[in-house]
Amino acid sequence: MAAAAPTLKARALRLLARRDYTRHELAQRLAPHAADAAELAAVLDDCARRGWLDEARSLEAHLHRRADGRGRARLQAELRARGLTDPQLLEEAEARLAATEAERAQAAWARRFGAAPRDAAERARQLRFLLARGFAPEVARRTVPRLGAADEDVNGADEA
Repeated sequence: MAAAAPTLKARALRLLARRDYTRHELAQRLAPHAADAAELAAVLDDCARRGWLDEARSLEAHLHRRADGRGRARLQAELRARGLTDPQLLEEAEARLAATEAERAQAAWARRFGAAPRDAAERARQLRFLLARGFAPEVARRTVPRLGAADEDVNGADEA
């Protein structure tokens, strides 16, 4: 005897039990299983009303998981890709990320390299690493020591 297919609400709960989703992400996951758009909207509204679906909590969870070693630009792109559109939430996240960007860049650089570059090609490689992680060019230039910098300057305090 075949088991009955789980309801849309049961599917939503199973997904939300694993991690926090944005409304957009959960809608994408559930859409193939919904009979129509009205059923999907009703389930999403019910989840939000009960507090199971929360955009702010989803943003916090994402930043907690991903902020370490990534720059502001990359994290904001990830948030937009996840469907976060609340301007106030995004603005608050932007301010918090901007305040800690230099420390996160320094930590990512130290974890990956930890030593001043030996030549211009090595410095360029280290800069590209930070830029690819979404750090601002100015932050990357301040983080990667200049050529000939003493070991004391590796902490990112020098100016580029």
